[in-house]
Amino acid sequence: MGKSFRGVVNTDIRDSVPDWSPFEPPKAPDGAPSVVYIVLDDVGFSAMGCYGGPIETPNIERIAGAGVRFTQWHTTALCSPTRSCLLTGRNHTRNGMACITECASGFPNANGVIPPENGQIQEILGAEGWNTYMVGKWHLCPEAEMNLASSRRNWPTGRGFDRFYGFLGAETNQWYPDLVYDNHPVDPPRSPAEGYHLSEDLTDKALDFIKDAKVMAPDKPFFLYYAPGACHAPHHAPKQWIDRFQGRFDMGYEVLREQTLARQKAMGLVPENTELPPLNPIGTPETRTGPNGASFPTLDYTRPWDSLSGEEQRLFSRMAEVYAGFLAHIDDQIGRLLDYLEETGQRENTMILVVSDNGASGEGGPNGSVNENKVANGIPDDLQENLAKLDELGSPATYNHYPNGWAMAFNSPFKMWKRYEFEGGSADPCIISWPQGIEAKGELREQYHHAVDIVPTILDVLGVEAPATIAGHQQSHFDGLSMRYSFDAAPLPSARQTQFYSMLGSRSIWHQGWKAVTTHPTLSGWASFAEDTWELYHTDVDRSEVHDLAAEEPARLHEMINLWYAEAGANAAFPLDDRSALELLTTPRPVLSLPRNRYIYYPGVAEVPESQAVNIRNRSYAVAAVVDIPAPGTQGVLFAHGSRFGGHSLYVKNNRLHYVYSFVGSLEQKIVADEELPTGEDLILSAAFEKTSEDPPGVAVGTLSLFHGDVKVGEGRIQTQPGKFSIAGDGLCVGRDSSDPVTQDYPGEAPWSFTGGTIKRVAVDVSGDPYVDLEREAVAMMSRE
Repeated sequence: MGKSFRGVVNTDIRDSVPDWSPFEPPKAPDGAPSVVYIVLDDVGFSAMGCYGGPIETPNIERIAGAGVRFTQWHTTALCSPTRSCLLTGRNHTRNGMACITECASGFPNANGVIPPENGQIQEILGAEGWNTYMVGKWHLCPEAEMNLASSRRNWPTGRGFDRFYGFLGAETNQWYPDLVYDNHPVDPPRSPAEGYHLSEDLTDKALDFIKDAKVMAPDKPFFLYYAPGACHAPHHAPKQWIDRFQGRFDMGYEVLREQTLARQKAMGLVPENTELPPLNPIGTPETRTGPNGASFPTLDYTRPWDSLSGEEQRLFSRMAEVYAGFLAHIDDQIGRLLDYLEETGQRENTMILVVSDNGASGEGGPNGSVNENKVANGIPDDLQENLAKLDELGSPATYNHYPNGWAMAFNSPFKMWKRYEFEGGSADPCIISWPQGIEAKGELREQYHHAVDIVPTILDVLGVEAPATIAGHQQSHFDGLSMRYSFDAAPLPSARQTQFYSMLGSRSIWHQGWKAVTTHPTLSGWASFAEDTWELYHTDVDRSEVHDLAAEEPARLHEMINLWYAEAGANAAFPLDDRSALELLTTPRPVLSLPRNRYIYYPGVAEVPESQAVNIRNRSYAVAAVVDIPAPGTQGVLFAHGSRFGGHSLYVKNNRLHYVYSFVGSLEQKIVADEELPTGEDLILSAAFEKTSEDPPGVAVGTLSLFHGDVKVGEGRIQTQPGKFSIAGDGLCVGRDSSDPVTQDYPGEAPWSFTGGTIKRVAVDVSGDPYVDLEREAVAMMSRE
């Protein structure tokens, strides 16, 4: 409730007494700390040096040296779900985040919308007088709201952040990011050729936000949520940072696991008796099948290092070097934040938290990838294609990801990776530093905690009481509890007693030092959850889950399984979903307008996100631009959707119509008109695809024809992707090709805008009707306008 007015109101202001207190903005207590909340992406438990890893991160180690590192801190094993926990203090399924928002399924546990009764930390602190800023990855609003026609209710500024600069979806190209500034999309300030990289841009904006307010209110504390894209795929980093690690991973991931575990034992991060699990701990396609003979996911098989050829080892090593350069580069950017805080005297009273949102990622599969979007299309990576691009890894020419053997290594000593509820998916770094308030410096803490515990910890440190209501919404209970008790008292036992986990079919429960976990492969489509094999581990002594005690303690296992079901029920965790990535990403979801046969797009407007654009997957379609061309010399993009890693473009070059379809970046299918462009008004320039077959299922094969009006001027055979052009970003544009271009055939850099003529509109028809009928209909439509 706001304060009541206690002044005096009379007819004449001279006889009245003002009272400003109900109208003043909120003010934080004098001396209140600021908070820098650093959320890294896909950085496993043991990538960083301060967790025994091989990658030097001196600035993160500066933070650790002035605080405490937790050795048993956990996440949900996937990004959107964890981030919802990190900002609300509630379990992910209560937040509608059973999976990433791009895979929402329309159930209470997986709708992609954090309910308003689960208030977020920035909403609380903003109302208490803190400035609230966010830079980087949001990933907490549904696809239907990641566009300019939608409500901003679930954008960062709609959920309590004063300022925002970053991207809304799961990932983005680090060289050509899809950027939003506060409430509108913007282009990057520079090109990669001019030295642009997203991590540096995000850090620039974080510093700008802080400085803008400090000039006017130097004593006002701030809350900065710093969530860079690093180190989520694509693994993009400046070459000089990648080259720092040349040769550092030539020993292979199996030797690296052993080296890392030895360092971890010496540092006290894990018990002395900790062992490494097998390289393929839950099976391989050759050794295990599911219900009714269902195959084990080929994505989740790790190739032994000694089975690789010499050139394969070099490729795999380079992929690790790129990742290391990516992580080292973001550490350097974190150093810029630290330097500013130290130089301005703010560091002592700034609480800094560093966490990862889940374990290292296995999405690169057994061979790694030069285009991670293949996973989303259910298309295996091609080793020869990967080898051909070895020297381009990390550059704008690749959308790369390392093979999953490195995920095991960067999660050492744990098994599996992101997506799995083994420790490799959910055990992550957590560093908390507050020089003015934490006496411990560089110490370890072994208490068991979870991402839901961060919000209560911040509120406890700041002395802020969680409100009963936010914006009129009665607030729900926290699942988290404060970790502050552990800051200066290492021997204290864990305050947390139980934590449930559920992700993409993988399930586990931790209770008082014991853990039950299923061996169910994620994204497998196996279903039959009642038939799952459960394993039992005493994680207090067997941190890496090597010794399965299920057969020795069946009663305890039965109790733990029952406890999982009880916790899952209490947290609205059903239904369970283990469908493939292709199925999850192409599940029908809300759109802002009803699906139709014809879509009209115009130049000069913001790009249309793929989730809200026309769907041409596995069907016939026609793309037709209505243009005025007064004289020869016209060139540029008429229509483009996607990027070089998957997309299509209709454009004019050398006075001829061109069409390119990039099939998951592996095959550029180009068709060029055999006649020069006509001139005149209301010309129709078009490309029409007629599907004739599917090979394999979901991949449409057919003829793409180019037309000037109703005159065919070129044709060729093409195939189209079964899934999306990208997991997030690279939308549909008219008159330009935004972000990363669909093809390098453009004579200049993107956006290579259309010049020398006027585009009136572009129609995309997916009715499947013959092209000649569409052309006649278009002429009739124009005559009516």
